[in-house]
Amino acid sequence: MLSQTHQTTDIHAAPLQRMTQRGDYLRASRALRQGTPGFLLQARLRGPDEVHSPLGLLLLRAGSVRVGLTCSRKIGNAVIRNRAKRRLRALVQAVMPDNALAGWDYVLVGRPETTITRPFAQLQTDLARALVQIHAKATPKTASQEADRRADRGADQGADQGAGTDARTSADKGPLEGPLA
Repeated sequence: MLSQTHQTTDIHAAPLQRMTQRGDYLRASRALRQGTPGFLLQARLRGPDEVHSPLGLLLLRAGSVRVGLTCSRKIGNAVIRNRAKRRLRALVQAVMPDNALAGWDYVLVGRPETTITRPFAQLQTDLARALVQIHAKATPKTASQEADRRADRGADQGADQGAGTDARTSADKGPLEGPLA
């Protein structure tokens, strides 16, 4: 008789994937943020409605963690930006496997001077602390609040299209709202 083994899923043992699409970076920039002295961490929980390919569906089911790195020209010339990205990449490899949650997108944004000059041990502490704070902010109601915000934004855009017309007559308006007010 074969013994049955129960397969447990560890939410921290998710494979790290690289973010490659600009839209993923933009969605992460509109989500949760946590600043640290060495970098800015942006994070968001992916939803099943965002999968656009069979590979994406497979990665979502596998519970992958996607990570993106960005360093703007404010950091410095190409040599300095590349050094900052190398440090952030090493930081991700050191900290994320134990602290990142499956199904999340994370973007690390380098900061001028401090991403390169801050000691690596402090960057590791910063990232671990930032991940804990981001995950604490992400309560179950965060997703519903984001959906409500999107719905409100859609309603506001519809209201803005007719904002220039006022259907009330001068008789319906108050004493200070008439045409001579």
